[in-house]
Amino acid sequence: MTDPKLAGRLTVPLRLPTEDPLPPGSHILGLFAERDARLYVPEGLAPRRPVPLVVLFHGGGGSAEKIMPMLAVHAEARGFLLLVPQSLHPTWDLVIAGNGPDRDRLEHALQALSAHFLLDPGRIAFAGHSDGGSYALSLGLTNGDLVSHVIVSSAGFMSVQAQVGTPRVFISHGTRDEQIPIDRSGRTHARLLREAGYDVTFVEYDGPHAYDPAVVRRAVDFFMTEGEPPHGA
Repeated sequence: MTDPKLAGRLTVPLRLPTEDPLPPGSHILGLFAERDARLYVPEGLAPRRPVPLVVLFHGGGGSAEKIMPMLAVHAEARGFLLLVPQSLHPTWDLVIAGNGPDRDRLEHALQALSAHFLLDPGRIAFAGHSDGGSYALSLGLTNGDLVSHVIVSSAGFMSVQAQVGTPRVFISHGTRDEQIPIDRSGRTHARLLREAGYDVTFVEYDGPHAYDPAVVRRAVDFFMTEGEPPHGA
């Protein structure tokens, strides 16, 4: 039987916090000596109330600092936590050779976060752009009992060894993307996921290999829409 960790499975118990919440603002979590995870906490979170979470993965060669502006303003305006992990190497382990240290570091960061905040099980999203989009899509579909939404921008691939749950999926891709052409990626992913029974929103936009701010706003609306999404085992 495949080791669940090698398949990308995460163990993150959603529990009552055991520590005080972190104050509003941007934090380096202090979990790792190299390329530590960052967290943005918006103003006005109600103490001990369930809070939505978006985990945002950077692209190849990227960093938390570079990708955080994609969603930080929305986190403040809409009231969700924004966790931004960083790959140990220039891109995510799954892109290089398979699930390994980045999966372990992500699990550790999520467990640490759940000690400070009560996470809303109906509002946990994995999101990312480019290699980060591929990582979000792959791990999101693998952990649909934890992840309620997957938000993907210009992803190149999905690698799923264990499908669990049915998270809602938002895929966006630029029609002028020369790095990862839309026909073999965004359009193909949307078709395959719909055929597999997932609830998929697919948005094409006139643009290159870069996320589009207007489309990002639509993705945030998709995530924060009222109603419990169908997910879980």
